[in-house]
Amino acid sequence: MSATHEVLNQAPPLIDFSTADDPAVREALRRDGGEWGEAEVVALGERAGSAEVQDWARMAEEHPPVLHTHDRYGHRVDEVEYHPAYHRLMATAVESGQHAAAWNEPRPGAHLVRAAKFYTFAQAEPGHGCPVSMTYAAIPALRAEPELAAVYEPLLGSRSYDFGLRPPLTKRGLIAGMSMTEKQGGSDVRANTTAAVPAGDGTYLLTGHKWFTSAPMSDVFLTLAQAPEGITCFLVPRVLPDGTRNPLRLQRLKNKLGNRSNASSEVEYEQAVAWRVGEPGRGVRTIVEMVNITRLDCVIGSAAGMRAGLRQALHHAEHRRAFGAALVDQPLMRNVLADLAVESEAATTLAMRLAAALDRSEAGDAAEAAFRRLALAAGKYWVCKRGSTHAAEALECLGGNGYVEDSGMPRLYREAPLLSIWEGSGNVAALDVLRALGREQGALDAFLAEVDTTAGADARLDAAVARLRDLLTQLADPQRAQLLARRLAEQLTLVLQGSLLVRHSHPAVADAFCASRLSGDWGNAFGTLPPGVETGPILDRVRLKGDG
Repeated sequence: MSATHEVLNQAPPLIDFSTADDPAVREALRRDGGEWGEAEVVALGERAGSAEVQDWARMAEEHPPVLHTHDRYGHRVDEVEYHPAYHRLMATAVESGQHAAAWNEPRPGAHLVRAAKFYTFAQAEPGHGCPVSMTYAAIPALRAEPELAAVYEPLLGSRSYDFGLRPPLTKRGLIAGMSMTEKQGGSDVRANTTAAVPAGDGTYLLTGHKWFTSAPMSDVFLTLAQAPEGITCFLVPRVLPDGTRNPLRLQRLKNKLGNRSNASSEVEYEQAVAWRVGEPGRGVRTIVEMVNITRLDCVIGSAAGMRAGLRQALHHAEHRRAFGAALVDQPLMRNVLADLAVESEAATTLAMRLAAALDRSEAGDAAEAAFRRLALAAGKYWVCKRGSTHAAEALECLGGNGYVEDSGMPRLYREAPLLSIWEGSGNVAALDVLRALGREQGALDAFLAEVDTTAGADARLDAAVARLRDLLTQLADPQRAQLLARRLAEQLTLVLQGSLLVRHSHPAVADAFCASRLSGDWGNAFGTLPPGVETGPILDRVRLKGDG
């Protein structure tokens, strides 16, 4: 071979590693009652980092789903064809219980273990996580109608992935979707115009156009429509009990920026048969718990994307040499990587804390339920926004190599904005913070009690809490409160992340976070941590192998 074709100074492929090799996750499991699931999380992490699963991820991205509205004879079929790799990802996720085991196999720490699994496997390929997340979130909403829940919940919780258009109750397992938004309303779901007319036999007939329905080949959907009493929640199957197709007409698949392995569609209901879920006219209230659960997965997914990008950036820097030394030993690159690592660990630690709060609230802890309501709204706003900035910087660490599709970094970059948009974009999430403060009794008290557990541990954190309390006093004027909503969501999240890191993370991580994010010794881009930060222990938290 000619010397001009000799490959030098390139990082080897990052394969056959464990995405669960993450101290922030492992420590959270041991700390908050999920130690019983650690071995399962580790096994799934090894699977996610394997060459085989990474190849599935590549193929699912490169071969996006295809809509077939009609068969060769002209019959309407409304089917979406996926690459086999997508089905393998889905089967692995379902078999590991990411979709519903926390509900069907309840035990202390069940939602935390499930969050850790979702986090580790989402690092392999994020698109399949959408239907997994919606199935997870559908169960508590479906319980508003106990008779339906008794029939469908065992199948939604099954660890069998049974793809195909057949009557739901004949299948070994089900996947659930959600269909709320319409083109004239968007997040304002009360403006929806889809009509629900009682059929006289306990069912309703739905007619309308849904603008954005993700995972349209799910077996059942929770959807909102205007019943005579007002906006109501309904369960809509793709196939009716007699085997005929419910008239859900797939108009087109969305040509999305990212999340390309997962289909998203426009759907027309042409007198589609549906069963009511929850009280008539209270559909938003019925489905809001589903929304809150999927918001949790937005935070987890953003944290997973940060970790995946960080791991690729560090791997590249450890194997690439420039100016006579490994990139990772160059002071400025170390600062960038450490800054990315601090952001990543702050996001992960918060995501795991929110999952633990769900466990405790499900066990009847009212204070944890109130805390979760506020912390989740704020965390969804801030962590998901940080995901896009983090992905861009991690990609840049690989230089031109990161801009090439083969690196996998463009997939992370395209995916990141979705998680900030899904289940309410920035303004919706920020306004939900104000709503939680105004309507959720005890939410602020529970939140402040949480951050006050670290009072006196770090002067910079104490000062940030004082600034937050001052900001809270400025919310009496509703118009001013709305103008401050984004700033408030950001400060709530930063203070909570700082408190969590001071309590639970390595001192070097907590110090870097408090110095930069809370004390202001930081620039406007990653790589601007103050000179005194110990980057070694921070980066060791990314390199860590074994039991941690």
